[in-house]
Amino acid sequence: MIDFCRRLLQTASCSGQEEEVALLLSQTMSSLGYDDVWTDHLGNVIGKIKGRCKGMTVLFDGHMDTVPADPSQWTRHPYGGEIDGGKIYGRGASDMKGSLAAMVYAVAQLKLAAIVPEGDIYVAGTVCQELFEGVALKAVMDEVKPDLVIIGQATGLDLNIGQRGRAELKATAIGQSAHSSNPEAGSNAVDVMLAFLEQAAAFQPETHDQLGKSIAVITDIVSSPYPGASVIPDRCTVTIDRRLLPGEKEDDVMGRYRSIDPSVQVEIAEQMIDCYTGHRLGGKRYYPAWLMELDDPVVNVALKALHGQGIPAKIGSYQYCTSGSYSAGVAKVPTIGFGPSEERHSHIVDEYIEIEQLAKSAQGYYALAKAFALLPRSEKLEQL
Repeated sequence: MIDFCRRLLQTASCSGQEEEVALLLSQTMSSLGYDDVWTDHLGNVIGKIKGRCKGMTVLFDGHMDTVPADPSQWTRHPYGGEIDGGKIYGRGASDMKGSLAAMVYAVAQLKLAAIVPEGDIYVAGTVCQELFEGVALKAVMDEVKPDLVIIGQATGLDLNIGQRGRAELKATAIGQSAHSSNPEAGSNAVDVMLAFLEQAAAFQPETHDQLGKSIAVITDIVSSPYPGASVIPDRCTVTIDRRLLPGEKEDDVMGRYRSIDPSVQVEIAEQMIDCYTGHRLGGKRYYPAWLMELDDPVVNVALKALHGQGIPAKIGSYQYCTSGSYSAGVAKVPTIGFGPSEERHSHIVDEYIEIEQLAKSAQGYYALAKAFALLPRSEKLEQL
C-alpha cells in the first residue's frame, strides 16, 4: 500500500490530466483481485467487489486529480514520493492520493480473506474534483447506485458527517468609458462596484452550531479595459466565494446580492474543462451544504466499526467543500467522511501524509466496508 501510494504521488495528475494515474489505479485494482474494473466516459476508474445482491451497495469515493505544484517552492520534489521521518511527501499526499491508496488496498482485503459481502462494494477514483466537487462523482453514482457513500477526504481519522457548501458568485458592474481627464463624461464601473461591495460587506453571516459561519470572501477583482491607459473602466467583475449552510438555495443566495443594486449583474459562475478522455465536464459552481443527523444509523454503525478497530474517531465536519455536495447535498444519499491526515495539509508546499495515519485509515476503511456491506438487506439503512 505504501509503495502504491508513492507511485501515485510520483505520477502527476492535475485536473484533466489524470490518465496515467487512472491506468495505474486500474492495473492495481485488477492485480488485487477486484471482480470488475472499468473506466467510464469521463475517465473515472471504478473497481467492484461483487456481493450476494442481498445487502447494501457501498461506494468509497476518492479523487485522482490534484492542484498544481511549483517545484521551485518545494524543499522536496513534489512528484518524488519521498519517505522521510515517517512521512511520505508529494503533491496529493493528503489530498487525496494517500486515502485513495488506503481505500483500494483495504477493500481488496475482503477478497484476500475470502469474505463475500452481502452487498456490492465499489471504490472509485474520480476526475476533476479539485475544480468541480462531486460533478464527476455523479456519473459514478448514476452507474452503481449506492446506498451509502464514504468520502476519503482528510478527517484526521475522525468521522465527518457534513460540510458547508460553496457558491462562486460573479458580480459585474457596467459603466461607461471616458477619458480619465474627464471622468464626468463617463461612469466608472469600479466606483459602482466599490459601493456594491461596501453594502455586501455589511451582511452578517448566519451561524450553524456544527458547520460554522456562512462567510463570504472576495477572491478576485477585474476591471476592463486593463490596463486602463487613461480610460475610465466600463466594466468591473468581482468573484465572491460564499460558504453555504444547509437549506440555503441558489436563488436565495443570489437574491440577497441582487437586492443591493439591481444594475449590478449577479450570477453563479460557470466553468468547463476537457477530461483526459475528451469529454467535457463542468457547469455551475454551486455546491450545496449537507449534514447527517448525529443519531442517524449510518453514523452509529460507522463509529462502532471504527472504535472496534481501536480508532478513537470523534464526530466532526469538513470546513472545505467535498464531493459530498453531490452525493448528500443533491442526490440525498447517506454520506460520511473518513480519511487520513488533516485538512490543513491539503494544497500546501511540501505536502505530506504520515505513514501511521495512512495505515490506520486502511484499517478504518476495512472496518467500514465490513460493517456496512455485510449487513443483510433486511437491515439496510432505513431499518437499522
